[in-house]
Amino acid sequence: MNLPILSILIFFPMLGVVLITMLSRENQWVIKWTTLVVAVLEFIFSLPLWFQFNSDTAAMQFVEKYSWFPSYGISYYIGIDGISLLLVLLTTFLTPICVMACWQDIQDKVKEFMICLLFLETGMIGVFCALDLFLFYIFWEVMLIPMYLLIGVWGAPARRIYAAVKFFLFTMFGSLLMLVAILVLYFYHHKVTGVYTFDLLKIYGLQVPFQMQFWMFLAFALAFAIKVPMFPFHTWLPDAHTEAPTVGSVMLAAVLLKMGTYGFLRFNMPLFPEAAWYFVPLFSVLAIIGIIYGALVCMMQLDLKRLIAFSSVSHLGFVMLGLFTYNMAGVQGGIIQMINHGLSTGALFLIVGIIYERRHTRLIAEFGGLSTPMPVYAAIFMIVALSSIGLPGLNGFVGEFLILLGAFKVNKIYAILGASGVIFAACYMLWMFQRVMFGVVTNEKNRNLPDLSLREIAYLTPLLVFIVWIGVYPNTFLDKTKASTENFVAQMERAKAPKVALVDVIKGDLR
Repeated sequence: MNLPILSILIFFPMLGVVLITMLSRENQWVIKWTTLVVAVLEFIFSLPLWFQFNSDTAAMQFVEKYSWFPSYGISYYIGIDGISLLLVLLTTFLTPICVMACWQDIQDKVKEFMICLLFLETGMIGVFCALDLFLFYIFWEVMLIPMYLLIGVWGAPARRIYAAVKFFLFTMFGSLLMLVAILVLYFYHHKVTGVYTFDLLKIYGLQVPFQMQFWMFLAFALAFAIKVPMFPFHTWLPDAHTEAPTVGSVMLAAVLLKMGTYGFLRFNMPLFPEAAWYFVPLFSVLAIIGIIYGALVCMMQLDLKRLIAFSSVSHLGFVMLGLFTYNMAGVQGGIIQMINHGLSTGALFLIVGIIYERRHTRLIAEFGGLSTPMPVYAAIFMIVALSSIGLPGLNGFVGEFLILLGAFKVNKIYAILGASGVIFAACYMLWMFQRVMFGVVTNEKNRNLPDLSLREIAYLTPLLVFIVWIGVYPNTFLDKTKASTENFVAQMERAKAPKVALVDVIKGDLR
């Protein structure tokens, strides 16, 4: 009997929600332990995906398809390939870490917080598994609500509402454009084939005219570019990260932002390949601006969390640069860099959260010399910081090297400009580390700060293991994505952008 393993992974967290709903809100420890057990079991349940996944094929695996609203061509259709495999596992891996990380931090409305966290996990896994456009849109919207609440209810008191509303409005605006584009595709498929369907794999085979591709690509791209976030659609990110609780920042950076890059890879590019080629120069330049702009702004930040937030703009610029190369090195680099960013930036937010719990401030000027009272903390912080700037032997180097290799094959100027981001990253990250960790302790409030507890070491250690593992032997992970990436690259190579002027596309004057 084949177990519907993806459905179990999507809906098991909802079982946890039901259990927590039945608990009294006074039993905070029981609620936390219940959430942790559910999250750990969810991770254990996801492990068979890794061991049973066939790396030799690009076909969707663990597929489940059931007719949902047959008269409208809507199906409950889920499955994963090598790209979504890594993202699903990243989600199940990080959730129990987040539960452990918020053990002391969250003391108010614990029941509601844990419900939001598990609800969010369901939405995120659903997005990475959905093969029906209608189902994808449902999961895309499902994860918006708990994230909005995490920022708006448990964020920093001063500006949490502003940050939550800004996050919601940006994401919602992009989502609505994407919904319109999905409906246009749905009706166009019926016009061509006489069949109403939201089946993604069937719509892949649709021959969409270039002018229509042009507008559909832009509609999807705006939704995903906001989520990435790409320059200049990134302005919601620093506020959301700064005001969100530590765990909210971790989930936002590590998983939610990947929905944007994943969306480009799964939907924008294969659905509209000619338009995707047409927009290579524009999106490559925006990615490079994001790399350099994000790094330069990091150097001026006074708040640790805000610095890490802007570093995400720079790191995800690398991911976008790699995806738009349409070659093996660049795309595989982009995919592995999604995972790297989830691990490294997630760890950085956890590390900042630890000293925020002790000092209730994230201002860099408030610290200095922390390596004296907190040597274990300093050592872990150093490894994660080095992984974030791409030191050889750690995970960040693998992704950035492959991306720059892929970019060099396409355009040497892109590669050179992108490489400058690595240098800037070393400057802002090491300067920040030096100001926080080295020197003498000048602030008496820092002199007796306790070092990491066993709980904190327990949830940081798995992240360190993968940071080193990917850096030393990335093939373990690259092999899983190889067939899917080859299929994607071949799909893109079969299409090229028609040589038409932008003004002709806008006027509809195509010949």
